[in-house]
This record gives sequence, structure tokens and C-alpha cells, in this order.
Amino acid sequence: MNAAYTPLEFRLLNEYQRGFPLVPAPFAAVARELGCEEETVLTALIALREAGVVSRVGGVFAPRSVGASTLAALSAPPERLEAIAALVSARPEVNHNYEREHRYNLWFVATAPNEEALTCSLDAIAAETGCPVIALPMLEEFHIDLGFDLAGGHKVHINSGGAVRRELTPAERRLGAALQPGLELVSRPYARLAARADMDEAEAIARLAEWLDDGTLKRFGVVVRHHELGYTANAMVVFDVPDTEVSAVGVRLAREAGVTLCYRRRRHLPEWPYNLFCMVHGRSRADVEPVIERLCRVAGYPCEALFSTRRFKQRGAHYFGAGDAS
Repeated sequence: MNAAYTPLEFRLLNEYQRGFPLVPAPFAAVARELGCEEETVLTALIALREAGVVSRVGGVFAPRSVGASTLAALSAPPERLEAIAALVSARPEVNHNYEREHRYNLWFVATAPNEEALTCSLDAIAAETGCPVIALPMLEEFHIDLGFDLAGGHKVHINSGGAVRRELTPAERRLGAALQPGLELVSRPYARLAARADMDEAEAIARLAEWLDDGTLKRFGVVVRHHELGYTANAMVVFDVPDTEVSAVGVRLAREAGVTLCYRRRRHLPEWPYNLFCMVHGRSRADVEPVIERLCRVAGYPCEALFSTRRFKQRGAHYFGAGDAS
């Protein structure tokens, strides 16, 4: 167990990243499982959220199941990097924004209700910053989910089959919009969530269960921030794999210890030849580098490692706009 956390905090962080109770009083259910009072659980989660360790308690939507999203990058002049990063982070569509060691030194993830809105956002970023943007949307996922196993330091192994894209009803879009900031840390959070979505509590719970069952939601539970948990080193390892081989190589790399994400993305030729991406997280650069070396050997194709040097923004993805809220 990490000495920075009490036994209760550690169990909340480690055991409830998925499988969170979908019942009217979920924190009371968690408390019964942990042998304590509901108020103790709520107090602990509020403290962890205020400390930045917990981002929220709520759902993680599967990529491509609702809305549109892409990884994107630009090459900022070093003397303007911070100013350009601030412009990018100010965009509501951007949920992650990192500096990485590469000529393309600013990497961000943008989401929007649809492809047209996403394209408009990327065009606006290019215009505001004066830097061309390369978009690298996901094509295939092999291992994706940021649930960390804090006991072993590796993510719980999830092989993704990919979610079926669904067209949401207006009521479902209201629910999605209400869910984006996470559950309120109160005794009856689903009642509060349902009220914001203009539906009743039972309907909201049933819809969340349906989304989990069909893969619209990858998981539902405590969403942690890896940096605040002590995983301060991360590298994006990219490979140039023949299109006929990339799926097989992706499946192989997804099984490797230390890989926290693995996915195929569209190339952006001639600027960006790489089509297979792995994320590796560790407590130090020295922990991450041997994993990178092993992945490059296993893949057997040209590769680069882009270490993150600064985090400018990190929050959950927002697929729903103000027009979806009730």
C-alpha cells in the first residue's frame, strides 16, 4: 500500500475505478463493503478530490461511441510555447494538453459533439496560434482505459473490442451533459444527476447501466489523476508499422507489461509517419525507459519515444455542449 494514503483512501482509489454501485445510495453501498460509515467515504472522496488525486466520480465514455475526438499536435516556437499552450488550453474542446520532447512539442486531445464541430475547433486553434495542426484520430483500439492498479503499478488489463457508435436521444444527451463533471459527492447523487437531466432517478440509473453494458461507457467509478498518484513520468511511444501488420503488432504490444494505452491512429503524411501509439507511465523516467526499449524490440519497426515534460491541462472529455443541458 502507498504510505501517502490511509487504508480506506487506498481502497477507494484502487478498487472503485470501475464497478461503482449503480444504486440510489452508492456511497452507502461502498461504505458497507469497506466496513465504515457513508459519511466517512464521502469525506475521504471530497478530500481526495480537493487534493487533485481524484478528478471525479463518474463515467468514462468510450472513444467514438458518442461525439468526435482526436489527438492533435503542433510545433510551437520554443519562445512562444507557453503562450500558445495557454491559447490551446483555453479552448473548451481541449481536455488534455502536454508539452512533449519532439519537434511537434505541444500535444492535445480535443472532443466535440460531432466531426464538423471538431474540425472547426482545430481550424480555430491553427488560426489563433499561427501554427499548423496535425490531427491524428483513432482508427483502432487495442488496450485503452486509464484505470491504474495502484498495488502493482500497472493498469488493469482491458482488451477493448470497441464500442458501437450510438445516436443519442435528446434525453440521453441531457444525461451525458449532466454526467460530464462527475457525480455530486452526496448521499443520493443519481437523484441529483437525474434532476439535471430532467428524468427520474430510476431512469438515469437504468440508462447508465445500459451504457456500461453496450460499451458506450468504458467504466464508471473513481477517475484518478496519474501524476498526483506519483506516476510523474510518461512517454508516448510511436511506431511506423505497415498497414497490413499494424493490428497484429498492436495486439501484441497491448499485452506487454507497462503499457497503459495502445491504439492505431491515422498517419498525417508527410509530417507524421507513425500509426501505432503506446502510452507508458511510471514513477520515474528510469522506470519508463526499459519498458520503451522492450516495446521497440517486440514491435521491430521504426519508433520514437516522446516524453511529456509539462502538463498544461487535464480533465475529462466533454462530448456534450451547453445546448445538451436541460
